[in-house]
Amino acid sequence: MSEHPAEVAWRREGGPFDYDSFDRRHRIAFEDGRALLAGDAAADYGGQGGAGADPEALFAASLAACHMLSFLAVAARMRIVVDAYADAPTAFVDKDDDGHLAVTRVVLRPRVTFAAEVALAKRAQLHELAHRNCFVARAVKAEIIIEPTG
Repeated sequence: MSEHPAEVAWRREGGPFDYDSFDRRHRIAFEDGRALLAGDAAADYGGQGGAGADPEALFAASLAACHMLSFLAVAARMRIVVDAYADAPTAFVDKDDDGHLAVTRVVLRPRVTFAAEVALAKRAQLHELAHRNCFVARAVKAEIIIEPTG
């Protein structure tokens, strides 16, 4: 077992504290404060829009990073050399079966460049194995769609 702590902190900087006006910007830290991110709510949910990463985008990024690391591990074990990997994930918020807002779907769009030609069927197998081995993906109930673009 391993542990992966993070720190999320918010402080009211004056002004009223009511739902429509409180500042949603916050700080997110990883690795004992060595990696800092600005956080905010999405503009749809009262954030300033662009002031920081919203939790839904961070969720999509977490899934994409896990899929990428799993993909690279699987490829390395299969001795398939990867030169570059990039993704542009999107989390979709909608109402779930109970009528509550939830991240209901995440679409990953990985673009992978290999050192040599890799057949489409082998690429699909790599993504399938990566998805199956990504423990973040296995921990969520939202639909995760992988649409390789390269």
